[in-house]
Amino acid sequence: MTRVDFYILDSDSDDARLLFACKIVDKATQLDHHVFIHSKSEQEALQLDELLWTFSQGSFISHRVVREALDKPPPEQVLIGVDAPPGPGQWDVLINLAPEVPEFFSQYARVAEVVDNNDGRREQSRGRYRFYRDRGYALNNHKI
Repeated sequence: MTRVDFYILDSDSDDARLLFACKIVDKATQLDHHVFIHSKSEQEALQLDELLWTFSQGSFISHRVVREALDKPPPEQVLIGVDAPPGPGQWDVLINLAPEVPEFFSQYARVAEVVDNNDGRREQSRGRYRFYRDRGYALNNHKI
């Protein structure tokens, strides 16, 4: 069954939330996991695209933005999606940055929900927490 981790940040900055998502990606790829980032918008996906190149000096994380499900496994270890699942391939970690739970979340071993201190996003995360809890998923909270 999918493990769900909520990472709760002190900051209400969207930049802090995206930067933390990059840190999760970095750690997951070091463990040779394949990661799909479910973003809420085209703008957010492009911000993540840029951040993954620049957030850590000397790091190189092969990734790309996708706008529709792929028909074959990609060479990249990380995909950033806008309203679409990644398609075929071995995907280990889902980082959900969207306000809703994606329909395809259960195909992943782990889901990371990054929650900042923004009132609106915090309330949306409570709804996602209830969704997972009510369906019996293992939930973990990490205060960052």
